[in-house]
Amino acid sequence: MLGRPLFLLNLKTYPSAMGAGADRLATLLFARAGEAGIPATVAAAAADLGRLSALQRGPILGQHIDSMEAGAHTGFQVAESLSAVGARGSLVNHSEHPIPTGAVGAAVDRLRSLGLASVVCAATPERARRLCAFHPDYLAIEPPELIGGSVSVSEARPELIARAAAIVAEHSPGTGLLCGAGVRRRSDVRRALDLGAVGILVASAVATAPDPVPVVGDLLSGF
Repeated sequence: MLGRPLFLLNLKTYPSAMGAGADRLATLLFARAGEAGIPATVAAAAADLGRLSALQRGPILGQHIDSMEAGAHTGFQVAESLSAVGARGSLVNHSEHPIPTGAVGAAVDRLRSLGLASVVCAATPERARRLCAFHPDYLAIEPPELIGGSVSVSEARPELIARAAAIVAEHSPGTGLLCGAGVRRRSDVRRALDLGAVGILVASAVATAPDPVPVVGDLLSGF
């Protein structure tokens, strides 16, 4: 739905990646990815979703979705709110915002019913196996202990990517596997793709970089 191979940038709520910072980073990624012919998408903070969706040349995702339908639910983010502002889907079950397994399935179903993409996160291959039952569009394998670190999962735990790729191929072959946690250089990208991933999920390496331009360029060269 979002393309393959895929460069997914999660802006989280880093001060440098909200408001004008979100605009700058999204513009950079979509421009450079477009030049390289690589599909890209940005997961933005809730307050930035509408503006980015209206102004940017690529798909914008939410960072979290609650599983209920639109209605009397103060402070929640429902799939209808994403659709209303032009967002194209959402992350689900990120390790920084985990939800119960049943809620993951309900969130994926809600997104699918509105034609929105789901990117479900899993900390382990075993968790990935359970989440494959919901057949999300993408499943991101991200060991929490490596998120935001200087060593990528493709370097420190390559067997996790290979196991997750085999699990996805067996249990949900239509799902694209993404690799996250510590991804910050071209060799990390290349290794993840060689192990069976169809793309990467990156956050701090770009969102907190003093100069994100060379970082984005280096990561794109790994495709």
